[in-house]
Amino acid sequence: MQKTILAVLLTFVLGVFAQAQTNQKVTVQINQQKTIAKNKLTIKFVSLVEDSRCPTDTNCIWAGNAKITIKVSNGKSAAKAFQINTNLKPQTVSFAGYEIKLTDLNPHPATNIRINRNGYTATFVVSKSR
Repeated sequence: MQKTILAVLLTFVLGVFAQAQTNQKVTVQINQQKTIAKNKLTIKFVSLVEDSRCPTDTNCIWAGNAKITIKVSNGKSAAKAFQINTNLKPQTVSFAGYEIKLTDLNPHPATNIRINRNGYTATFVVSKSR
């Protein structure tokens, strides 16, 4: 009985560890690209399509949404462009065995500032598809 519990516990711990190893966080500035996943995947933040997110210094009924265009390549397949959102679907896209999830877009709007469109950075979590 103890061996069974130990085996289940060990399987769980190793599974969590393996999942942590496959998730990679990457931040990319607009008009820039980064290569990740041991040089197998390149993500380019191509453009900001829209940003209707609620300003941080106000109260809104809806949080709003920002949509960006990214281009993903891996050196084997042809590069592919995707549009991905902060609050609407899709927030995650799949490419060449990887899942790419948009987790943050900065800066966040505020009523008293004007954001330079070239100043945005997008943060993604990249993991192997299951």
